[in-house]
Amino acid sequence: MKVIYLCQHFPPETGAPQIRVYEVSKELIRRGHQAEVLTAFPHHPKGVIPDEYKGMFYKFENWDGIPVHRSWIYPSPKGSFWKRLASYFSFTFSAFYSIFKARPTDVIICNSPPLFLGITGYLGAKIKRAKFVFNVADIWPESAVELGILKNKNFIRMAEWLEMFLYRKSWKIATATEGIRQYMIDKGKKPEDVFLLPNGVNTETFRPMPKDSGLLQEIGAEGKKVFMYAGTFGYAQGLDSVLEAAALLKETEPDAHFLFVGDGQEREKLHKMKEDLKLDNVTFYGSVPVSEMPRLFSAADYSIVSLRNIELFKGARPSKIFPAISSGVPVLYCGDGESAAILEEYNCGKIAPPENPEGIAAAIRELMKADETEYAKMSENGRKLAVEQYSWSSIVDDILENIKGAEKK
Repeated sequence: MKVIYLCQHFPPETGAPQIRVYEVSKELIRRGHQAEVLTAFPHHPKGVIPDEYKGMFYKFENWDGIPVHRSWIYPSPKGSFWKRLASYFSFTFSAFYSIFKARPTDVIICNSPPLFLGITGYLGAKIKRAKFVFNVADIWPESAVELGILKNKNFIRMAEWLEMFLYRKSWKIATATEGIRQYMIDKGKKPEDVFLLPNGVNTETFRPMPKDSGLLQEIGAEGKKVFMYAGTFGYAQGLDSVLEAAALLKETEPDAHFLFVGDGQEREKLHKMKEDLKLDNVTFYGSVPVSEMPRLFSAADYSIVSLRNIELFKGARPSKIFPAISSGVPVLYCGDGESAAILEEYNCGKIAPPENPEGIAAAIRELMKADETEYAKMSENGRKLAVEQYSWSSIVDDILENIKGAEKK
């Protein structure tokens, strides 16, 4: 099978889409298939293109055995909506150059968001005489409207027209969650033409490890239960509620310690909250490369995954869940819907109501009382679920099964 992956984000950037494209491409190549990645120059999250790519329009490189075509993008990390839009469109058009440079292919898998990259994916598939698979991780523009990011009614109508056009024109649609899959079927796509391509985890990299006593000493959490949040500090994560829960627990649960690993637009607000609430049970650790995350999970007793109380998020499957359970770390999920149901079904975590400091604090109190046998069961269940359903090997098995009809005769 010959596969092109078209995506705006790829390592050395970090994040769920970057990891998914990298791991799927590596696994395809390991199995003897052809895989190429068409992406932008690194620019996320700071909006700065590294010196080694500055002044270039296009560059081909071999990234850890993966052929990668990079093309120019106008970077815009925190600008206005229109600046971000300009960034999306800059790569949407520059990526056509990579389409022509890439080898013949059977399939083009195109990541969305950004939705507009689907234009390149659809036309690129026509140019390459290949099948077009639209990989939808987020329903856009609906999600942007619900979060209040997108308000221009004319632009919303245009984006909705493009959305439906791309859904109709795709050979198949891959979705990150069952909720998005059902959305596509409700919009008229045949069930057999929509398949699940969830976030996954490298189960060899993320595995149960002994406690890192040096790290526990560094963060001042020796002998304590560590509740770790690792990821983007964004509005959608609702981390202010987690800090408020930490404030409710600082006197009654002195052995609970909260570790926040990452960075993002809410960083300054969260740091100020820590100071205002005098939270000596909270440590901010900053961003770390993915290679450091297994060590951090070794220090965590529970992994916090938090979302705001928005209807849209009931269909989410945050990628943060999978490295945690693969590491044998049960998840405290501050959310509702699909992910909550999975964690409850497989008994590998605890559910707390989103944006509810009292409810989050109550769930943490219960976890603090869990005995060793109960904890070990949650840990084992999570590891088993990760290996059997969310390892990259099992995910690539599903991809190949669903695109097997694309090979040219």
